[in-house]
Amino acid sequence: MEAIINWNEIAIRLLLASLFGGFIGWERERKDWAAGLRTHMMVCVGACLVMIVSSYGFTDILNHPDIDLDPSRVAAQVVSGIGFIGAGAIIFSKQGTVRGLTTAAGLWTVAAIGLATGGGLYFAAGMTTFVALVILWGIQPIEQRFFKKYRHMTLRVIAQKEINHSALLKRLLVSEKFKVQSFSLDKEGDDFVFLLEVSNVDISRLDEIVQNVEKEEAVKEVFWAR
Repeated sequence: MEAIINWNEIAIRLLLASLFGGFIGWERERKDWAAGLRTHMMVCVGACLVMIVSSYGFTDILNHPDIDLDPSRVAAQVVSGIGFIGAGAIIFSKQGTVRGLTTAAGLWTVAAIGLATGGGLYFAAGMTTFVALVILWGIQPIEQRFFKKYRHMTLRVIAQKEINHSALLKRLLVSEKFKVQSFSLDKEGDDFVFLLEVSNVDISRLDEIVQNVEKEEAVKEVFWAR
């Protein structure tokens, strides 16, 4: 590679970076995540440009005597700086559940793919894109089947106000259908809302659990919240 990169090579690297990032972004887009197609493409192209600047942007300065620089430091900042975007993709709900970790990890990986593309490591960038798609798309059904059969979820029970709340709560806590880890009681208008943090729930029995709770005369509505 010549010391000064030509325009054609710059265009190829930037276009490839947008393509690689687009592949992973499309997978996130189809699940309607905030960080979707355009976000992943922008991250990958931006990282690619940073790598090009880091590799070739200081060539004229380095040719001067008594100048000692480490251009790789510019590219290194992408690895730590991408954390700000990744953090924005993570959602922490009031129920204590966390979503978006996979998307944040994907953005971090896309940034690395951009750096590799900007450095001319096309095979490494392409192979990483392929592996990332396999992880995001291909492994999910296996994960859902073998590792997420049981989940920690929140059971939201809306009850009428003219009831014995202690009796209803006791019946919910001793239910054989699920195990309650913690609970809270809130008031919404004229109704009372029980939030039950439930552990090791068999996802194949969610409808059965809801129907069982709905049999309580004092219960107006029941639904799950992750």
